[in-house]
Amino acid sequence: MSKGNNISMSVIRRLPRYYRFLSELDGQNVERISSNKLAEIMHITASQVRQDLNCFGGFGQQGYGYGVKALKDEITNILGLNLNHPAVLIGFGNLGKAVASHMNFNGLGFDLKGIFDKDINVIGSKVGNIIVNCDIDLESFIEQNNIDSAFLCIPKQAVKETVARLYNAGIRTFWNFSHFDITGTYEDAIVENVHLSDSLMTLCYRMNEKINK
Repeated sequence: MSKGNNISMSVIRRLPRYYRFLSELDGQNVERISSNKLAEIMHITASQVRQDLNCFGGFGQQGYGYGVKALKDEITNILGLNLNHPAVLIGFGNLGKAVASHMNFNGLGFDLKGIFDKDINVIGSKVGNIIVNCDIDLESFIEQNNIDSAFLCIPKQAVKETVARLYNAGIRTFWNFSHFDITGTYEDAIVENVHLSDSLMTLCYRMNEKINK
């Protein structure tokens, strides 16, 4: 576990990459890996690998390296991927449908309990064993199912009102696909913003930079 609470976000944001690569190695029946080899896969330095993992207590042995499965399990615990936080998804348009259909939430620390929308044309639709409900029932569903997280796949203009409802119902954790600044209003909220357009514009910049060299 963590040695303290002052771990930088840059380290924390590398942890899912460690987990992803270690899962692939584990699936290939690789039993151990050196910091040099792991660094090569991660495209960082061996020193960075050791510094990152030392933030949480180490785990490696000199001359042996890291046990792949053991290290993957440690990172699973650090990230809390086995906790399965109960969550709801708001918005079942094209984006919400894709997120609900293709994300392996149970392997990523969350348990999607319900999906909500205002559109009568999608209410009653089904993803796996989850039926899309009318958002008028949102607060009662949150209370009955001890929901602690919400995934927001709705337009920016609809987010302010929806977040207020969720916050008042006790939700403090948001995976936010809109461009609404939740923490600007709710300082104690934990928010991960997903801006697909920002990522695409960054890709465009990098291509443009290469062309202009």
